[in-house]
Amino acid sequence: MSPIDHLAPVFAQYPIEVIDAEGVWLHTRDGRHILDLYGGHAVAALGYKHAGWTRALARQADACSFQSNAVPMDVRARAATRLARFAGGHFDSIFFVNSGAEANENALRMAFKMTHRSKIVAIEGGWHGRTAAAGAVTWGADQKWYEFPRAPFDIGWIPRRDVSAIAGQIDSDTAAVIVEPVQGVGGAFDLGHEFLAALRARCNETGTLLIFDEVQIGVGRSGQPFAAHFYGVMPDMITTAKALGNGFPCGALLMTPRVTSALKLEGLGTTFGGGPMACAAIEAVIEAIENEKLLENVRRVAKYLRDTCTVGPVTGHQGAGFLHGLICSRPAKDIQKSLLERNILVGTSGDPHVVRLLPPYILQETHVDLLREALQDL
Repeated sequence: MSPIDHLAPVFAQYPIEVIDAEGVWLHTRDGRHILDLYGGHAVAALGYKHAGWTRALARQADACSFQSNAVPMDVRARAATRLARFAGGHFDSIFFVNSGAEANENALRMAFKMTHRSKIVAIEGGWHGRTAAAGAVTWGADQKWYEFPRAPFDIGWIPRRDVSAIAGQIDSDTAAVIVEPVQGVGGAFDLGHEFLAALRARCNETGTLLIFDEVQIGVGRSGQPFAAHFYGVMPDMITTAKALGNGFPCGALLMTPRVTSALKLEGLGTTFGGGPMACAAIEAVIEAIENEKLLENVRRVAKYLRDTCTVGPVTGHQGAGFLHGLICSRPAKDIQKSLLERNILVGTSGDPHVVRLLPPYILQETHVDLLREALQDL
């Protein structure tokens, strides 16, 4: 019996089997070399076999692979400081967790704790995770997979980029607004400065917390440390994961002094969050982004992608940096299948006509040329 027979049958499978990877290339059992423009759902920020990341994990595994958060560890403190500094000083405390959904759960918990209100406002098209609170504010989850008998709180929805709808939803009962500055599953849809700034202004008026879910767009994917910097709008909390560990499971909640001041001992908790292996991975990711000038690379190559890849079925572009949407004249799932036949892996999204690109930050113009040539043939 094959080992795969014991896996829960819940994931659709690509028709490839990856046995090795290096840089931006996946190597399959049948000998194919596939250009990875999807990065394992936005995770492989540094690509594969990154030497510094691999060394950092090996060193930490040799020193101490795990200890509880009840035991102080220098690697944990270093990772928190490094992440706070990477975020530019606006956030003064970091709570490490295991995933983006867990980060969102804790951000929402802090909002309720601080405001004693009953409502969360989210944005149509947004995705925040599959756990109870995060799933409740994920657009369409209740119709597809949520399964809980009821949401744990009241929820209001604002249409994407609809500044006129903001005041009617965010009121004195609203504990927090949660928003992806660039929606990932929603089709690499960038909400833009005007909309995000209007959310910030209304939250200020009503005493509402503003949460940026940067699980996909954060940690450099926009070409800035966070999309908050890209759009020039600062929230009260940022949640992030995916690229943060380059494949090692981890997540983080970044909090401003306003939120930090509401923390109490035992108010938040996790067993594996902030483990030393995860923290070593986080340090290595940020060090590589900074030392290898990967933010500059993302900005340059993303511009090249926009400038050169309106070809074949591609009629336009949306998103920011390396959370990039190719707007297509044909169904995205058909484009995805055709590109995979040409040894290029891309993603689809909640928009049936948007192909989603989430490549490693080391992507170069020569790789974009391969994509353009393949698109021209479709």
